[in-house]
Amino acid sequence: MSMQQKQFAVFGIGRFGSALCKELSEMGHEVLAIDTSEENVNDISPYVTQALQLDATDEEAVHSLGLRNFDAVVVSIGSNLSDSIMTTLLCKEQGAKYLLAKASDELHAKMLKKMGADRVVFPERDMGVRVAKTLVSPRLLDLINVSGDYMMADIVAPASWVGKTIQEIDIRKRYHVSVLVINRAEDVMLNLTAQTRLEAGDNLLILGHRNDIQRIEELS
Repeated sequence: MSMQQKQFAVFGIGRFGSALCKELSEMGHEVLAIDTSEENVNDISPYVTQALQLDATDEEAVHSLGLRNFDAVVVSIGSNLSDSIMTTLLCKEQGAKYLLAKASDELHAKMLKKMGADRVVFPERDMGVRVAKTLVSPRLLDLINVSGDYMMADIVAPASWVGKTIQEIDIRKRYHVSVLVINRAEDVMLNLTAQTRLEAGDNLLILGHRNDIQRIEELS
């Protein structure tokens, strides 16, 4: 079963934003990529539905995008904290239904949340966790490198999994994916066993085939 096509707007086409745009496009979704840099816009243009050079801190420019029509907005503006915060505020004011923002540190994250961000991610820190896990389990790293169809995804534990152990859910046999890491509040859980029990709000880093991961995302 294929996922329903969704529309995403991504502000800031650096390394994280560019990778996100390409992945969403490959999954069959419509992607609008926005950056102040003409070079970044030209680089991403072949991979997305539309790419625009635009000042994301300009209220009129952001208003012209019709963000309320998008399923989700991503603010992935890197080094300039004030631009990142202002863009987040403007996007929410313009009716963004769901906004995910990239933060560089905890203080930045708090400010983004105050501006209305629904979720804040730390790609550099999260990648550190992923690399640590693959160093401990080299076979997983091999699997990722062998096939482009295998991917890692960060998901919220589906309601039907909450309160059950990994063994009870039978994740590997029923869903054909592996749970690598559980992010629970401030705790990053790396040493998982079959008896590890999932709680509401757990963020799971899972590894599996693209289609199997999409099926799990549809449970959420």
